[in-house]
Amino acid sequence: MKGKSIIILALTGTVLFAGCGSSQPSAESPTNARLNEPGATADPKGKGKYTDVVLTHPLNDSMVHDGSNTFNVKCAPCHKLTEEKLVGPGWKGVTDRRTPEWIMNFVTNTDEMIDKDPAAQELLDKCMVRMPNQHLNDEAARSVLEFMRSNDGKK
Repeated sequence: MKGKSIIILALTGTVLFAGCGSSQPSAESPTNARLNEPGATADPKGKGKYTDVVLTHPLNDSMVHDGSNTFNVKCAPCHKLTEEKLVGPGWKGVTDRRTPEWIMNFVTNTDEMIDKDPAAQELLDKCMVRMPNQHLNDEAARSVLEFMRSNDGKK
């Protein structure tokens, strides 16, 4: 019985980590060694097409709902809505720490952000697991951002 428990536990761990990405850089992506390069600074907007994200005031309830659904399907296996780290960092306070543009660029341009953005590379160092590209379209990414804002108590 004890042997079966160990096997089940090992398989569960393998599935969890396989589903959330690999901490090993791919052959075509550079490592996070650039963090130590002199003058490496993070652009507060990150790397990608988003340079000016217009936020809604008040929050768009439909987008919050859609973002919650996306979170539950694609994000919840690796992220908590608190400050607690699961596989990836907790989401509590993310909209206070990062600009809307950085968040949108990270969730839609994950690979380039991890390869080139010092702040994303610091997260990789801290979490030791490379976030997989979830292939969110612009609408889904914007809804996730709205859900993050709601999670952070924005009105």
